Amino acid sequence: MAGNSFGKLFNLTTYGESHGPALGGVIDGCPSGIELDLEAIQNELNRRKPGQSAIVTQRKEPDTVKFHSGIFEGVTTGTSIGFVIENTNQKSHDYSHIKDSYRPSHADYTYDKKYGIRDYRGGGRSSARETACRVVAGAIAKQMLKNIEFTAYVSGVGAMKLDKPYNALDLTKVESNIVRCPDQDMAAKMEGYIKEVRGKGDTVGGIVSCVIKNVPAGLGEPVFDKLHAELGKAMLSINAVKGFEYGSGFEGSTMYGSDHNDKFNNDGSTKTNFSGGIQGGISNGMDIYFNVAFKPVATLIQKYETIDKEGNTVEMQGKGRHDPCVVPRAVPIVEAMAALVIADFFLINKMYH
Repeated sequence: MAGNSFGKLFNLTTYGESHGPALGGVIDGCPSGIELDLEAIQNELNRRKPGQSAIVTQRKEPDTVKFHSGIFEGVTTGTSIGFVIENTNQKSHDYSHIKDSYRPSHADYTYDKKYGIRDYRGGGRSSARETACRVVAGAIAKQMLKNIEFTAYVSGVGAMKLDKPYNALDLTKVESNIVRCPDQDMAAKMEGYIKEVRGKGDTVGGIVSCVIKNVPAGLGEPVFDKLHAELGKAMLSINAVKGFEYGSGFEGSTMYGSDHNDKFNNDGSTKTNFSGGIQGGISNGMDIYFNVAFKPVATLIQKYETIDKEGNTVEMQGKGRHDPCVVPRAVPIVEAMAALVIADFFLINKMYH
């Protein structure tokens, strides 16, 4: 199986399955001499872990990270950083009924066709549980990039969407509610809606928005390694992501160039930021902001028709513990992947200077 590594200089390789003994990873390219706050890394994992609120999967995992290499007395040594997160609360029998059947819009069918075998317990390698490893690496990348701020938040659940731009929101309020929406009134409505959807045995998608502040100008490698292209790849690699847009995004296609162009101030900053902090694939020093669209979770706790390995139509009903809406737990994952991209380009840029 290829495709388990991300990044060129700041590189993460992950391993493990949803119901295996553990998940883990190896980070290569992290510079030496970085003092790490290990508690802050664990706190990032706590933001992603299951069972943290009434609107997420109730699988109870402590998600405690254990580092095995690359850190001495709390400081990075420059060698590979190896870490492991043990699985402690698997209930594999919840998936025995899908051993020979395929869940619609899941990875069951494609994994079986590609490899001729699949781990049906929680989706195996295709499970979003793998993203815990990304959060660990992203937390370390954040600490390497001391002055750069990464803030993601839930801006949409189903058809409910915030109509305010990020700079009109108090982003310090993101962690003040279980939805991770910085608008308290909208957060309450979203929470109620997610609970309603869950009560029907259904699921719903949503949008996570992210803002990156204090990124220096000059990050990004045209032509094929543009900054926004790498951010797009990073976000689209997250489970359940169906779309990515940065800056003015799709809305920009409806505007005139005379309105869309970001006119300069004398110091090189711009009066508007429809470019989303990136021009020509290179950061320009303005805020980078983007949206990530997540589909509804594929596993439904209700009866539906599907097919088995022989192509026969069968009836299935989802069992086990699943998120009715993934976006509240996806917030730290989006931040982590953004941090990995910026860290990688930061190191690439250092080769030139």
